[in-house]
Amino acid sequence: MFTLPELPYAYNALEPFIDETTMKIHHDKHHAAYIKNANDALTGLDAFSQMPVETLLTKLEDLPENIRTKVKNNAGGHFNHSLFWMMMSPNPKGALRQAQDDLGIAINKAFGSFEKFQELFTVSTLSRFGSGWVWLVLNKGALEVVDTPNQDSPLSEGKTPILGLDVWEHAYYLKYQNMRAEYVKAWWNVVNWKEVSDRYGRID
Repeated sequence: MFTLPELPYAYNALEPFIDETTMKIHHDKHHAAYIKNANDALTGLDAFSQMPVETLLTKLEDLPENIRTKVKNNAGGHFNHSLFWMMMSPNPKGALRQAQDDLGIAINKAFGSFEKFQELFTVSTLSRFGSGWVWLVLNKGALEVVDTPNQDSPLSEGKTPILGLDVWEHAYYLKYQNMRAEYVKAWWNVVNWKEVSDRYGRID
């Protein structure tokens, strides 16, 4: 059974970029609802309900067809948001513009420069129609920027996400209304690059 993780910082810690009210609703209501719905869907299926969510999302085709979509949406929402909270920090450690760590080198190799990566990622967030996510993933050893609809996870496509941005309206509408571009611009200020880099370093 899945449980709601605590935020690694206070609700207001990301202000002025992401506001306290949005964080409370996003974490306490939206994320909690994904967990409840996923647990409900998996009731009586111990072989699946005891799996780590990361494993479950790679085995969706093994689920009974009548609950597959509900689990994909809600377990995906749980995983995506659990990662999302960790990807942000009130004290971000080191923009990769100057970083010479393994991730910084890999980003420069894959995209030409950190600025070109950031531009591609930002364009993807603005091009994502409707609700969804934009990710920096590792796919067969190569870094890629991809987007997914709804709460779909790159894990279900065999890709490992190391950075993700929620572009559902509930992530930004209270503060930014329909101005997704302003939300994305603000979000770059709270990306926890140390966590992203550490996550990249843990991938085999």
